Amino acid sequence: MKNDKLFLRRAIEIALGGIKVGGGPFGAIIVKDNKIISEAFNRVILNNDATSHAEILAIRLASSVLQSHDLQECTLYSSCEPCPMCLGAIYWSGIMKVVYSCDRMDAEAAGFSDKLIYNEIDLDPFQRKILFLKLSDLKGKEVFRKWDELENKITY
Repeated sequence: MKNDKLFLRRAIEIALGGIKVGGGPFGAIIVKDNKIISEAFNRVILNNDATSHAEILAIRLASSVLQSHDLQECTLYSSCEPCPMCLGAIYWSGIMKVVYSCDRMDAEAAGFSDKLIYNEIDLDPFQRKILFLKLSDLKGKEVFRKWDELENKITY
């Protein structure tokens, strides 16, 4: 618990530092064995990239440093509860613990609303605000068939 507070304070410092250079108000670090592996702040505006969230950037850097997509031995510390996109990346990376300070309601009060996305996730694709069109006659399943043929699959 003591280290959790220490690392979370660092994520908040990263967020504050990011604001000073034009980044968004979010910071994240990834820790393994009580050592910071990566740290990042939100760079959406700086990078002109909607996926440049602090958590995503920290995951990318940690994966590069550790030379692995599997971060199950790591903990993510974030200045705010991760958005749905970052939450998906956390699950895909295998991270098993997330410690955060502010929650989605705090973010919404500051003008960042993840509520729409959280609500949309539960809907059938054909009921979402964004048009989802499924064309299933183009042999898309062939890709999965070929994947299944591989002997040494990567586990996600």
